[in-house]
Amino acid sequence: MNARDTAPAPPTVLLVDDEPRSLEAMRRTLDEDFAILAADGADAARELLARHEVAVVLCDQRMPGTSGVQFLQEVRQRWPDTVRIVVSGYTDSEDIIAGINQAGIHQYLLKPWMPDHLRETVRAAVEARTLHRDLARVELDLRAGGAVLRERRVQRLAQAKSAFGFDRIERADGSPLDAVCEVAARVARHDLSVLVLGESGTGKELLARAIHYASPRAGGAFVVENCAAIPDTLLESELFGHKRGAFTGAVDDHVGLFQRAHGGTIFLDEIGETSAAFQVKLLRVLQEGEVRPVGSTRALPVDVRVVAATHRPLEEDMRAGRFRADLYYRLAGVTLAMPPLRERAGDVAPIARRLLAEVGAELGRAGQDFDDDVLPCLMAYPWPGNVRELRNEIARAVALADGERVPARAFSARVLRGRCGEAVAAQATSLPAAGTLAERLDAVEAMLLRETMLRLRWNKTHAARELGLSRVGLRAKLQRFGLEGKGGRG
Repeated sequence: MNARDTAPAPPTVLLVDDEPRSLEAMRRTLDEDFAILAADGADAARELLARHEVAVVLCDQRMPGTSGVQFLQEVRQRWPDTVRIVVSGYTDSEDIIAGINQAGIHQYLLKPWMPDHLRETVRAAVEARTLHRDLARVELDLRAGGAVLRERRVQRLAQAKSAFGFDRIERADGSPLDAVCEVAARVARHDLSVLVLGESGTGKELLARAIHYASPRAGGAFVVENCAAIPDTLLESELFGHKRGAFTGAVDDHVGLFQRAHGGTIFLDEIGETSAAFQVKLLRVLQEGEVRPVGSTRALPVDVRVVAATHRPLEEDMRAGRFRADLYYRLAGVTLAMPPLRERAGDVAPIARRLLAEVGAELGRAGQDFDDDVLPCLMAYPWPGNVRELRNEIARAVALADGERVPARAFSARVLRGRCGEAVAAQATSLPAAGTLAERLDAVEAMLLRETMLRLRWNKTHAARELGLSRVGLRAKLQRFGLEGKGGRG
């Protein structure tokens, strides 16, 4: 039995959209991580829901015959265990707000969506479904007795601390992240607000989660909201809650994320993207320690630690008047900066190995390893997309690799182009310091051959042309230096 046979089945996601191009774009974005079902309308979607266990429904708002919100209201009634997400544009926001409670919509996704954000939204929805099921089991435990519940809670807290501790932030010995994690671990023990700065994909949420589980609030909830993902009208309701009748369609009271995080930590990602009007409301919450749900005349006390993050230079935005200074100083009790991956090349190897194990398990290709050429190339590339880009590249390479070794040629041209040459040049100091002139020239020739073949993804025709050799001559040299056949291409 191979790893694919024993790996758990991925959660099923149902895509509902009457536009074939939009449907195909969502499918391509999600099909690496999820089992995908697709329907071009509500009727086809109902048939699929009746035959399959669906974890998440991702539905377009504008469809002929019925709107996305109307269809998701039906899904809520007939398949309440399925998490519901609606996809639409800003022009539909009033319709979404009006139906968000009736349909029990988990997330409002704006067009045009970004692939990474779509994937993260669906992953979060799957996690929410899992948590909901866990809650149902907890309720059964309550009926069985408080001792069972307390024991399970202790076990889960211990598992969470182990899974999300600072030592789980992958890095090499002597990494620049060591200093960041050391300061964060000290700060975690004290109830101070924390502002995490860094480019997208550097691991700001991982750091925030580690701070939470190293703090006295570890037993409370850790709640995440991406402030750039939804417009202000929905963000205020999502964070602070709203009362029944506060606006059209608000048929029930909605508990905001600040209330859900009471006693725990709330992580506000991309705080620098919020509007000036929202910043005023958030500042009041932080100053007063209470939230006023939309439509309510009464404020509710909340005990929440705030960890905020942004990729923007907030000090510059503050001086330019784009971000409120008083809110900045409220958030920046302690400021931590996550260095980009290009400034910690030594971390690339351990992160890549861990991602290879994770991606291999997800794709049913567990047990793979990198060819010797790969890590020097990965360490030489600057990774403008940071760890998120590295994960995408490794997923691509795992999918393209034929055997148990992942070759460099499986990575995209932008990672290989010119960067492998830098990696090989950096290894030039390892050339023989002794030996005859012929032996030392052979070593240089072998190094240049290897670099050229790797950079050109083992295309012998292109390599021969670049090196001024015939294909026969190139093949002879590759055989001489033991490089023939390493690329697996003719």
